[in-house]
Amino acid sequence: MALIAFEKVDLSLGGRSILTDIDVSIQKGEFLSVVGPSGCGKTSLLNLAAGLLMPSAGRVTYAGKEVTGPRQDIAIVFQDYGKALLPWRTASGNIALALEAMNYPKDLRETRIAELLDLIGLSEHAEKFPNQLSGGMQQRLQIARCLAQDPAVLLMDEPFGALDAMTRQTLQDEVLAIAARTGATVLFITHDLEEAIYLGDRVIAMRPNPGRFEVSFKIDLPRPRDQLTTRERPEFLKLRRELFDVIKEVEH
Repeated sequence: MALIAFEKVDLSLGGRSILTDIDVSIQKGEFLSVVGPSGCGKTSLLNLAAGLLMPSAGRVTYAGKEVTGPRQDIAIVFQDYGKALLPWRTASGNIALALEAMNYPKDLRETRIAELLDLIGLSEHAEKFPNQLSGGMQQRLQIARCLAQDPAVLLMDEPFGALDAMTRQTLQDEVLAIAARTGATVLFITHDLEEAIYLGDRVIAMRPNPGRFEVSFKIDLPRPRDQLTTRERPEFLKLRRELFDVIKEVEH
């Protein structure tokens, strides 16, 4: 059974068709990347999976049951980390927010916060506020806050789009390591074709107006992946060219 399934899903908002005939299953532990031009409904797709939007037709299921609202075991990592974090709370305090929301035992919170800060390499910055952290650190912190929920699913909406290339690559590898270690299922939205291939077990390209699935590529690149050797493999370069050709075609 698929962990998440979109079954002939349509979405209309304000009388406008946003998504049509979305039909896809995401398996437990899968890393699914979704790419497409701006306005094709990628973020709406993620919001449907999160239970933040309800389909106009069809249904979205989680472990076989229809999604009717947000769930604790599904966490969202947003692109705009600056707005996602509470500026008046320290790094520790931002992680504590997730633990408070799920009524995590008070006597265990300090230990759990320390574990998560260590996991993302921010142990030395526990008492700093978001504006005292770099963009990469802030995004790490947002990911740690999501992981505090012990999610089975991570929904990631272009989380590295605003970061410099080196920080982006570092966080790509951290997300892959976290997914491998926790067994989390990941739905990853991105504009970056190389990022989609590097991270994914599968890549789906979308067509706009209204948003719909155009083509799906299975990524048979060995894991663990490496920023240099993986990207130099002939299979990677072939996939990049094929995906580029698809996106170029659907944009016109």
